Order: sequence, then structure tokens, then C-alpha cells
Amino acid sequence: MGLPGGLVSDLVVVGNSSDDPFAIDVAFAMGQSEDIADLISMKMFANSEFCPRFISDEQDFADIGSKLHGKRVVIVSTSNLVMSRQSLAMRNLFIARAAKENGAAAVVLVEPDLYYSAQDRGARLELGPQGIERSARDLKKFDGQPFTAKLYAQMLKLAGVDRVVTVHNHSDAVQTIFSDVFKGGFHNLIPYEIYIHYLLNSNIVSYGAGGEGLALCAPDRGAQDFVKELYAKLDLPRAKCILLNKERTGERELEISLDAQSESTFEQLDGHDIVLFDDMVRTGSTVVKSCQFLKKISPGKTVFAVTHFYASEEGREKMANTSIDEILALNTMPTILNRDVQGRLRKKMVVLKIEKWLARNLCAILQVATPELSSLYQIDMSSKNRRFKRKIWSSEELQELR
Repeated sequence: MGLPGGLVSDLVVVGNSSDDPFAIDVAFAMGQSEDIADLISMKMFANSEFCPRFISDEQDFADIGSKLHGKRVVIVSTSNLVMSRQSLAMRNLFIARAAKENGAAAVVLVEPDLYYSAQDRGARLELGPQGIERSARDLKKFDGQPFTAKLYAQMLKLAGVDRVVTVHNHSDAVQTIFSDVFKGGFHNLIPYEIYIHYLLNSNIVSYGAGGEGLALCAPDRGAQDFVKELYAKLDLPRAKCILLNKERTGERELEISLDAQSESTFEQLDGHDIVLFDDMVRTGSTVVKSCQFLKKISPGKTVFAVTHFYASEEGREKMANTSIDEILALNTMPTILNRDVQGRLRKKMVVLKIEKWLARNLCAILQVATPELSSLYQIDMSSKNRRFKRKIWSSEELQELR
């Protein structure tokens, strides 16, 4: 496959739908000149059954069933508003099998928000690694249902997937299962450099040269390792790091407190801009409670940074709370770019589009030349956001537009 700039690759990048803008952008950033829609047809029979077909010349009868011989097929899979995650997961299986049955040397699934990761436990301990000590009460929660994350990994492997690449997966159990099933072919990319670059090069927070006036915060113990590592990589020695503890008192009720292992205390954070990091948000209960808790110390600004943003109606309603001054999200779930999905949150939301960063990491994993990329990410924010800056066009630029 010919690529711009003289690069040559054996990669074929497709999506699980032919018009997925995220997949199209990843393919372009990796240097693929062909449009995804020209590489694979997403056929749907009259009875609603899905049948993908890698496109070939209808008049070419040579190498039937081997058109992908020697190629490595990359399937980029993201959620959308049209199909359920179950439907998309099944499409991934069929596309992977179609690739392998047409000669592909390897199939790589790129799923930034790995499906079924929340279903990371079963009802019996012998079903697999759980990552935590489990009581009978916890086991009972899963009584009668499958260990779906494990099943998904096994189904992907059976379908022909050789590698799985995801972003900031939250579950130790899922990471262990996928690492075991794919034998070194599981890659969990952590977006440290994206967050660090934006904190250092934007005006989302204010701080001194050494980090004075800035604090990073983990809302619960599950986020502590990520925030500690991010804090170390940020390399601002005078910035602070605060660790919170979350205790559930009911299905939708929780209490927030300062974790005993927190290096910084409340007294040290007065007037600081605080950035609270988490891997995902669904209902918004934890982040709102945490930010309300932090507001008690009179911070300068509270920012919520999250990798996977599930834009539920309940979440949008809760996160409109004034305790959150701004929201920083990645587009691992591309629906977050939709202004209607953002709702009122668009006034305080900025989204970092990670396709270029993901493409660069994929090229490194697959050991192919990386096209020159001008940036790690692209910034998307509504004009309603107070930090939105309108471009001032020069007379020369206006003339070019005409």
C-alpha cells in the first residue's frame, strides 16, 4: 500500500462502520491514502444480518480469497449513537474473521473504550483473576450472569484478532484477562503526555513557574496510581497532589474524605487550581461529590479531566453543578463531540481529539514508519466556552478563502 511521503506499509486500516470519522482520522494520521469506504463494504442483508466484504476488483479472478495476503488489518472500533455496543462488538468479530479468511497475516483491534470492561467479574472465583478480595456479598452481585469481559476476549481471539489496543482501561481484572488471552498482544495506552501537554500549554489552569498554585487530585483509590504517575511526569516540583477516598453508603450514595495516604492536606491547598482526574464518568456522582468536597477549601478553580466520557442524561444534569468549573475530556467515545450530546456542559467543556496520538502509538506497536504529525491532539470546544478564541483572519487569508 502506497503512503504519502514515500512511506510503505503492509497495513490496511478500516472501521467497524465505513463512515466512522474517528477511524478515518486514525487511518489518515497513519498515512493511509485510501478511504475506508473504498477498502471494505459493510453489507447488510434484508434479514438484517451483517456481512462485511473487503473490496476487490470484480473482474479480477486471481488470488480469490487471498487478497489480503501479507497484510495486517487494523480495525478501529468506537461507539456511536446509531448502533449498540453489542452490535458493534459482533461486527468486530465478523470483520476480523473476514480479514483472516482472506489471507490477512494479522488482525489488530483498536478499541479506545474497551467494550464490556465494566463486566469484569464473575460469580465464582475460579473463573479468573479478579484483582481484589471478594466477599460473598460481592460474588452475589454477579450470581446468574456471565463473566462477559473474559468471554469477549475469548471471542475476539477465536474470530482471528491477534492484538488488542485500548486506552486507559480501568480494570486490573480486564487487563490481566486480555494479557493472558492475547499473550503479549494486549496494549493499554495511558494518555499521560496528552494531559501533561495540555496542562503545560493551555490556560485551563493558572500556576507559577514551578507549579505553585496547582494541585492534581485522585477522586478514589482506583485513580491514585494514575494521578501519582501523572504528577511525577508533570515535573512541577511545587505543585501539590491530593488523594481522596470514596466510600459507598448505598447504590447511589457515597461519602468523600481525604485519604490517609494523601501527601497534601487541605490547609496546603487553599486558593489552588485543582485538576481532578478519572478514567471514566457515567452518572457523575463521584466527581460532583468530590468537587463539592474540594470547594470547602476555597480553591481557585476545580477542573474535571476524564478519558472516557459516557454522556448520559443523568451525568449531564449532575455535572452542570457549579462545583465543577470546567471539564476536560478525550474523544475515546466520539459522541462527546456532538454539541447536543454535550448539552449545557458545552459551556465548560473542552475535548482533546486523540487520533494523531493513537496513530503514533499504533505505528510504534506495529513497527512501521510514523508519518510526521504536527501535534499530539486537536482541541475541540464550543464557542460558548469562556476560553474559546475566535480566529482573527489576516487579509491574505481572507483573500485565499475567496
